[in-house]
Amino acid sequence: MSDDLLFRGVAPALVTPFTADDTLDEAGFRRLIDHQIEGGVSALVVLGTTGENPTVTDDERRRLVDWAVDTTDGRVPVIVGTGTNNTDQSVAFSEAAVAAGADALLVVGPYYNKPSQAGFAAHVKTIADAADAPILLYNVPGRTSFNIAPETALHLAEDVPQVAGIKEASGEVNQLSDLLAHRPDGFGVYSGDDEMTLPLVAMGGDGAVSVISNAVPEPFCDLVAAALAGDFETARRRHTELLPAMRACFLETNPIPIKDVCAALGRMEPHVRLPLTAMDERSPVRQRVLSAFDALLDVTVA
Repeated sequence: MSDDLLFRGVAPALVTPFTADDTLDEAGFRRLIDHQIEGGVSALVVLGTTGENPTVTDDERRRLVDWAVDTTDGRVPVIVGTGTNNTDQSVAFSEAAVAAGADALLVVGPYYNKPSQAGFAAHVKTIADAADAPILLYNVPGRTSFNIAPETALHLAEDVPQVAGIKEASGEVNQLSDLLAHRPDGFGVYSGDDEMTLPLVAMGGDGAVSVISNAVPEPFCDLVAAALAGDFETARRRHTELLPAMRACFLETNPIPIKDVCAALGRMEPHVRLPLTAMDERSPVRQRVLSAFDALLDVTVA
């Protein structure tokens, strides 16, 4: 593969910190970005699923992108989630993100509408025509009830110059295999599921858009760096160490668990916006989540 990829390594799918009174936590967001970059990440994803983007207003969206671009200050690429199930809205979000200095756009498969593959391709082409920035496709059928077929992604990679890669969270190894076997030069394939990152990189993939990195960027970046370097003994060891925590991130709907871990570390409030709700402090699930992270951190999370 060419070195001319959007990124190679780890891009955290950043949570959006909110205060207890449901407003944006600017200081917490900027701290989170600095912590990720210091931890070794190769890019940042703002306003993805983990960022609770359906509940963020247009004004808040603009502020988050501005803060991300400003705080990052060119140290790593900033990828902004602009895809929705409304093409006109996706175009508007994409144009605004590019104007604010975003380096790339994350375009999810449209949810609820259930378009055809041709409809999705037209959706992406319309966004690409309007906003001059690389596009990372995002396939997460468990959230959208729509699967981006490998042949559709590969066709877009050949037909639309801005389409630079795909975040694959289908969990289907056959789809990953097809993408990796036939992708054109410069098209990145990234795991959208932390637990699938090692298998994906072993098959020739380029890294991950990660949830767990929000709390523990260093060990997850170590895992990916080792795998990309072909040091699979180290990568397997890191994978095994991280596996309980990776799975704990999904004991409740993401980003509820990872926000609770970040809150227990004193980095932000655990607040999520309705219709999501935070875990009760005495919840057995919460204790399982926090316990899974104890071995990865210098302090006991409780």
